[in-house]
Amino acid sequence: MNAFRAAGFGVAVLTLAGCTTQPPQASRSAEAQAEFQKLTAGKVAGPAITCLPSYRSNDMVTIDDGTVAFKNGRTVYVNHLLGECNGLRSGFYTLVTRSSGSGLCRGDIARVADVSTGMVVGSCAVGDFVPYTAAG
Repeated sequence: MNAFRAAGFGVAVLTLAGCTTQPPQASRSAEAQAEFQKLTAGKVAGPAITCLPSYRSNDMVTIDDGTVAFKNGRTVYVNHLLGECNGLRSGFYTLVTRSSGSGLCRGDIARVADVSTGMVVGSCAVGDFVPYTAAG
């Protein structure tokens, strides 16, 4: 993974937001739904934003093959990827993104890479970011 970072790549976990701020739940496994609920417990969804201006790769959490989240302080940004990144939830793969000057934005291509070899095995696009913040 260090070779990717040295080349200007960052590791990112993303979640796709559709027309509503609620995630698609019909296709989410019980384990993934539990992870999503843990990350968003006590938080409410805000309006979706198209770019995440800054993020740290260590703060990315994979929920399932189509959903990632970024923790930033008390806010969690959930991104539903545009197209699934197959195998992402397995733990053998991670997302590798190249951030533009404006941060990670909707439509940016995320590549799926093997954690041990760095070999790219697929790709998907970043969706909108739905911020979840503490209620009240």
